[in-house]
Amino acid sequence: MENFSFLTSPGGLRCWWVLFEVGAGGAAGPAGCVPAGCALIHALVLRGLRKHPSFFPAGIQTEHPPWFGTHQVLHSSSFSSLQRFPAWEAMAPQGKVYRGSVKDFPGFNANQDAEALYNAMKGFGSDKEAILDLITSRSNKQRVEICQAYKSLYGKDLIADLKYELTGKFERLIVSLMRPPAYGDAKEIKDAISGIGTDEKCLIEILASRTNQEIHDLVAAYKDAYERDLEADIVGDTSGHFKKMLVVLLQGAREEDDVVSEDLVEQDAKDLLEAGELKWGTDEAQFIYILGRRSRQHLRLVFDEYLKIAGKPIERSIRGELSGDFEKLMLAVVKCIRSKAEYFAERLYKAMKGLGTRDNTLIRIMVSRSEIDMLDIREVFRTKYEKSLYNMIKEDTSGEYKKALLKLCGGDDDAAGEFFPEAAQVAYRMWELSAVKVELRGTVQPAGDFNDDGDAQVLRKAMKGLGTDEGAIIEVVTRRSNAQRQQILKAYKAHYGRDLMADLKSELSGSLAKLILGLMLTPAQYDAKQLRKAVEGAGTDESVLIEIMATRNNQEIRAINEAYQEAYHKTLESDLSGDTSGHFKRILVSLALGNRDEGPENQTQAHEDAKVVAETLKLADVSSNDSSDSLETRFLSILCTRSYPHLRRVFQEFIKLTNHDVEHAIKKRMSGDVRDAFVAIVRSVKNKPAFFADKLYKSMKGAGTDERTLTRIMISRSEIDLFNIRGEFIDLFDKSLHHMIEKDTSGDYRKALLVLCGGED
Repeated sequence: MENFSFLTSPGGLRCWWVLFEVGAGGAAGPAGCVPAGCALIHALVLRGLRKHPSFFPAGIQTEHPPWFGTHQVLHSSSFSSLQRFPAWEAMAPQGKVYRGSVKDFPGFNANQDAEALYNAMKGFGSDKEAILDLITSRSNKQRVEICQAYKSLYGKDLIADLKYELTGKFERLIVSLMRPPAYGDAKEIKDAISGIGTDEKCLIEILASRTNQEIHDLVAAYKDAYERDLEADIVGDTSGHFKKMLVVLLQGAREEDDVVSEDLVEQDAKDLLEAGELKWGTDEAQFIYILGRRSRQHLRLVFDEYLKIAGKPIERSIRGELSGDFEKLMLAVVKCIRSKAEYFAERLYKAMKGLGTRDNTLIRIMVSRSEIDMLDIREVFRTKYEKSLYNMIKEDTSGEYKKALLKLCGGDDDAAGEFFPEAAQVAYRMWELSAVKVELRGTVQPAGDFNDDGDAQVLRKAMKGLGTDEGAIIEVVTRRSNAQRQQILKAYKAHYGRDLMADLKSELSGSLAKLILGLMLTPAQYDAKQLRKAVEGAGTDESVLIEIMATRNNQEIRAINEAYQEAYHKTLESDLSGDTSGHFKRILVSLALGNRDEGPENQTQAHEDAKVVAETLKLADVSSNDSSDSLETRFLSILCTRSYPHLRRVFQEFIKLTNHDVEHAIKKRMSGDVRDAFVAIVRSVKNKPAFFADKLYKSMKGAGTDERTLTRIMISRSEIDLFNIRGEFIDLFDKSLHHMIEKDTSGDYRKALLVLCGGED
């Protein structure tokens, strides 16, 4: 076997596929198994089939979309390290569908284009519209040919002429498009390390996201363009562990994705945990070695295993154990391993959100990804930020610069039904991760050496006489569990013959009073009171109804019903029915019964349920004979009564059937309170702490603070999962909950919230 090229040729692929999958018979053993001596050949054949999917024999495809893939297990004692080709690798596009937004221009003629550009720039002024139309509609390879033709025809350098004729951001964008990708990256890095200071974000973005071949091309281009060694320049301009990781990435020596060792996956996850969370100090070298060298597919599995054994995602540990530019670099590496499209979508969003635009970042990404994965980036952008990249560029830029960027973007919406949508891949993976059990932790724990009489005395002293000692009240109330607070209420009554709640209400005011009084109620009493406030008086606060009813478990719902009946002498169901209408009322009434199934998933039923969801959302290829009303009733019943494990499976099956994530589909197909209620249920099933982190962020972002929402969530989740919410908050928004509360609130209210928050992350 001196030459393996035949194995991955079309003819070889067909022959070997038949040999292993059909003709092996007894020699191959069980289905999917390969004789030990042929395991390597089998691996090469499978790799070739992924590169030439059209050569799969007819009938080999399942009902799943092509990105869903199949698992291949190589059983062999001689090749024990060859374990599997997981679904994620099969999900990644392997040359079947082009996902760039810029393609080769049909009928291309380099001489004609060179002449057109020359005419656009000669004379007084230049025709910028003609320049941008031509350059943004040609591929990079064609632009390089235009440069050569321009030189041959006019003896001039096209890039130099463009620089002379154009100005500002538009000039930077057009000139960047004219450079080959490796030379573009080389220019960006040279600019990043030249002069005073270093643009670390640029270094991180490029070196964390490029493939081995792209890194090798970059190093060669840098040498050619500047007659300098890139590694030497980076070593001279950076320091510490940040420098070491950059040097590792510059080698372009990441392992390939062909095979994965299951044993090594577990060992790497364990090594990362021991190098960080379980170690006094941090073994940065271990992080550098594993994250800098292992294959992308291997690392995805390591991250899954890490979540299982550490109870937190690797990103959270990196934030806790590393710091500065090194931390940012390692987080970028992890994000690119998980999904480059998601990483670049986030970078683009941050480049345009808020005041001002980071044009260098915007230009660099739009140019570098336009012929690689811009369609995937667009799709993820729209799903994650609920607005299209196209529209955000339109709102945030102007003039010819805007027109050129919009051309590179390629459109406002991706064509429906394309294979390999990155958003669907990400969504499917998120549902897989949501099934991993993570320990939920509150931030408020029962106080040790608790003394209810002593606490009652402290509170009485804080309120007796002139003035009130708010600090003492905060110290006692926020640092006791709810069960202990109930004991304090009784001790206060027994000791002083007074109602502690009434005394607190008379002594405190404003936001602090609402927070402290809310903490003194039982969870069920507090939720019942919030629901009552949401339905009484003029108007209804639907967001509160949705938040509480969509996120509480059966036991919590039943306790709320009892507390509501006791406090207001009427049923919760009757108030919900009287204050809402239509499908929204049916959703709330169904949830108020507290009858959600608590069993495991049912695979067969999940597939059928997914069909109902797809038909209801008008995304199914085939329709049933059910009426529209019947479908809606079944859809409502599925979301309101199926168990969380079962719904996770339903939503994964939905992605296989439709290439859409159910949350995005609901947002697109539904409206109003019904949409918001179903989205809340879906998000709660997927990741309840992330749902609350999002609500907390929205309560504080922008001008003003929604203190009702902030108070309600901080009280209701403080003993359940507020610690997990903190982790999701920093993962989602790159800032800590503690920091945002500190910045957005003030006085004693802030002090109390920060105690409940439990610490800085």
